[in-house]
Amino acid sequence: MFEARRWTGKLVLQIVLTLLVLPFVFPLVAMIAGSFAGTGWNNYAAVLSIGALPQFFLNSAIIAGVVILTVYLCGLLAAFGFSKLRIRGKEFFFWLLLLVLMLPDVTLLTPLFTTATSLGIYDTYIAVILPLAALQIPFAVLLTRNFLNGLPDEFLEAVRVDGANTWQAFVHIVIPLTRPIAAAVVILTLINAWNNFLLPLVFLQSPDLQTVTLVPTFFVGQFSNDQTKVLAAAVLTAIPVVVAYLCLQRLFERGLAAGAIK
Repeated sequence: MFEARRWTGKLVLQIVLTLLVLPFVFPLVAMIAGSFAGTGWNNYAAVLSIGALPQFFLNSAIIAGVVILTVYLCGLLAAFGFSKLRIRGKEFFFWLLLLVLMLPDVTLLTPLFTTATSLGIYDTYIAVILPLAALQIPFAVLLTRNFLNGLPDEFLEAVRVDGANTWQAFVHIVIPLTRPIAAAVVILTLINAWNNFLLPLVFLQSPDLQTVTLVPTFFVGQFSNDQTKVLAAAVLTAIPVVVAYLCLQRLFERGLAAGAIK
């Protein structure tokens, strides 16, 4: 691993990293500062007094929770098959799965809308959960498969010698050893599911089902485009993702590094 040993190298590296981080930090600082403009904490009090925010949070939590569970289970099972099992043509199916990563969400809106209306699931959680999970499973499989490729096959062979079948090896060996990459998958899936704007906007029309990404639009109407209160609402909606990352930071970094493409 690259390491700066001399103080000049460390100084240059620190300056470079600071310059790289600034474009991402500045919008966050501007958003937080803007949320306190004018009446300060009263902006947050005004947002919370509306009473609609808990429902937005609940809707997003339900959608994100089901998406995370679906992506984790399907991604881990698929990655285990692609990495450790002998399946005819698995490389072909793996790269076929990765082709989904090339599809932008907007190109799928028409077929997804047609499918949702045909199945009668339009304006329900399922209409958002299924596309979100399907679009994130390929990347989860990619990360998890690379992580599993780094695990020695001897682990599974030793378990089989002791009389365990494939399912028992998966439960007792693979799942415990993949906690770091699982944390990375959970965080990335949470961010994508929590922050997704397009799918809830198109498929959730009932106010009782809308998610936190539609909060700014809701509060623009409530406060006559008062940007300070809209920014306060945006800050509140970002808190769960920040807390989740802080709680799983170490596992996230380990898993992302181990599952990266080498």
